[in-house]
Amino acid sequence: MKVTNYLLGYKDLKIVQDNEMFNFSLDSVLLPNFVTLNKKIDRILDIGCGNAPIPLILSTKTNAKITGVEIQKEVYDLALESVNINKKENQITIINKDINDYYKKIETDSFDVITCNPPFFKYIETSNINKNDYKTIARHEVKLNLNQLFSIAKKLLKNNGVIAIVHRPERFVEVVEEMKKNNIEPKRVQFVYPKKNMEANIMLIEGSKNGKPGLKILAPIYSHKDNGEYTEDVKKYFE
Repeated sequence: MKVTNYLLGYKDLKIVQDNEMFNFSLDSVLLPNFVTLNKKIDRILDIGCGNAPIPLILSTKTNAKITGVEIQKEVYDLALESVNINKKENQITIINKDINDYYKKIETDSFDVITCNPPFFKYIETSNINKNDYKTIARHEVKLNLNQLFSIAKKLLKNNGVIAIVHRPERFVEVVEEMKKNNIEPKRVQFVYPKKNMEANIMLIEGSKNGKPGLKILAPIYSHKDNGEYTEDVKKYFE
């Protein structure tokens, strides 16, 4: 069922969702608040934009032109609606393509920033999943894996441009390896913990194309208090 809600804590942004599809989560709020943005940025690409939460939040932080690419037609339709309902069509363009084909048609060194909330789980041929299921494509590397993602970034990012992704901490080493394989130098990483004294469950990481070595590990974020409420760390993103 299709519903229109305010975008998690953002009073002036609405988002169109379908309860039967994969809805956005805290990841989609953390990433656009983590990525490095500056006034010189001209073009941003969000890969696998879903119903456009990341482009919408980015549009409140920068005047850069934002392109969101979404492979699933029904999800793309929700993204278009979300952009239109917020009157952001002059800044945000949504494209319904498979990024693995689409990027080949884009000029090299086209973007200053790439963001992506990619599928977290490896896809194994024996996995018992429906390859066309909305949630499967969002969660499993059926259509996009880390090597493909960073190869695309290597081509499309300008020199010293950045790619920021949200992922799971257990794949930290693999993410770094794939970045370096594609001339992307990891520069910043931040771990998010559900509560104090618990293991991290979200990783935010940013790399720079042909960047100089030197990785900053930022202060941790704790997302929830013991009573289940969001912490001040997270609430500040909604102000």
